[in-house]
Amino acid sequence: MKVKKNGWKKILACGIILISLLSVSAEAADQTKTASRQGDLDYLYSTLKTSHPNLFANTPESAFEARKSEIERQLDTESNFNFALDCASLAALAKDSHTNVSLGSSGYSLHVCLFDMDLYDGTWVLSAIDRAHQSLLGSEVTAINGFTMEQVLEKFETFLSADNPVKLQYLYWQMCYVLEPYEYLGVAEQGQPLRVTVKDPAGNTQALSVSAVEESAFQSDDLALLKNQQASIAATAYDKAKVYFGEELNDHTYYIQYNQCAEDPSLPMKTFCQEVQSDLDAGNYSLILIDLRNNGGGSDGVLAPMLELLAQQRSKGIQVAGLIGRKTFSSAIINAVELQEMGFPLAGEDTGGSVDHFGSVQSFQLPSSGLRVGISSKFISLSNYFDAASGKGVETLQPDVKIAQTLRDTLTGRDTCVEAILSEPGILKPADRSNAPMTRGRFVSMLYKAAGSPAQNMQALPFDDLFGIEWYLPAVNWAKSKQIALGDTTGKFISARAISWQEAAVFMVRSADALDIHPAATQSGSVPAILKTAAWSQDAVQKARAWGLLPESGDFSTAPTRVQGETMIKQLLALRV
Repeated sequence: MKVKKNGWKKILACGIILISLLSVSAEAADQTKTASRQGDLDYLYSTLKTSHPNLFANTPESAFEARKSEIERQLDTESNFNFALDCASLAALAKDSHTNVSLGSSGYSLHVCLFDMDLYDGTWVLSAIDRAHQSLLGSEVTAINGFTMEQVLEKFETFLSADNPVKLQYLYWQMCYVLEPYEYLGVAEQGQPLRVTVKDPAGNTQALSVSAVEESAFQSDDLALLKNQQASIAATAYDKAKVYFGEELNDHTYYIQYNQCAEDPSLPMKTFCQEVQSDLDAGNYSLILIDLRNNGGGSDGVLAPMLELLAQQRSKGIQVAGLIGRKTFSSAIINAVELQEMGFPLAGEDTGGSVDHFGSVQSFQLPSSGLRVGISSKFISLSNYFDAASGKGVETLQPDVKIAQTLRDTLTGRDTCVEAILSEPGILKPADRSNAPMTRGRFVSMLYKAAGSPAQNMQALPFDDLFGIEWYLPAVNWAKSKQIALGDTTGKFISARAISWQEAAVFMVRSADALDIHPAATQSGSVPAILKTAAWSQDAVQKARAWGLLPESGDFSTAPTRVQGETMIKQLLALRV
């Protein structure tokens, strides 16, 4: 059949029209996508600004504005996942571990690199690799595509929300095998395998070419796993199926694993505490370990009945210690500090959660992409409530006794921290923090000790703002009964606040009467002007100065340290002679 020439023209014209329609449709789709992303970005930023308690506490507003402008310039060209990472990078500028964009809240077509790592006392270790290189399992990972691990973490910090280095390491560990973030950060080239540099135990360095597969096609059987070399599992290994449980470790040690700050519906905390009490009554234990190393938080108040139980055991002379680690986070940090406030040391490794931190998380969803966002609603300053947190801030909670889990112990089924404690319980002592600020509660406790620690019969808490678990509670009760510490007009003692030099002088002069110490003036000289700030304390300051209780000179603009407070108490007692 012959086709007329004008017929070709018609067909060609239709093709041009079709191409034009497709172009218009694609352009409209791009415009819609860009507008939707712009809406999400605007909504994210405006909500962060209006809902976060102090969004610009760690990063100036100008940096947020600049980052938002950078994101806007690529809204129409980047992938959905990269847009999610962009949103995450904006939230991460808050440097708040609780304010973040959830990268798992929408589905993406991602690629899994055929390797994995784990962290042992700050060292990255190869924990999974293709079977051809399985002899390298356990080797130290030193670089990825030529970037040192420190440099890789610095890059990932741009979109991972972390307020301390331990939390950053943990977040990176959770996604270290996903290819796309490396490409987004410029660590890896599009479609190219990763070069993972490892150093084996003999010190030999080797660069491995690590390919990636689509997440849907990934099979764990394709990899050799370090965990398959474990000879056994420690009795204290994390049991993710249980919210909490207790058991005997040996004739003298009782162990409690507390994995979530939440009530177990099948075993309420009060019932659990009754079971623990029965176990303790039936045994002859001298040590109780409560393990928060895998506790990511929840509600800190859930543990209150257990804290009361532990306080009772302390009064019977039983030693108690808490265990913490990099997964200890959020409300579990509060519980760990409470244990310290009760006088119980912490052992293990630095935590992923910070002592003072933004928290009490609320959430919202971006209207178009559906990305979920968590946002802090308040700042939680534990240093304002607990002597144990005095002098600390937005920083990881460090254990009193640092005992890091080793790779060798992991492979042989040993819990490095617990076994070290069981072999030498005497290592469980509070850390020396002689340069930490002296708190009001701690200073009063030292005066109480100087008085011989007389027995106290408390019918009620001496001040309204006490929790009832403080290790120095008898001291505060004694101080109030002796009119040494009177509290403020609202009935609060504020025991965790750093004591001022003037307050220390008042407490010491009042204690001199309680301890029947009546020194004569031993020194002359004027009181430094900086100490003449409160009329009610002037007589006490002058006496303390004359008695030689205050330093001859020094920086009186900052609170006394613990060691300075101890020196003042010793000088007070020396006046008895």
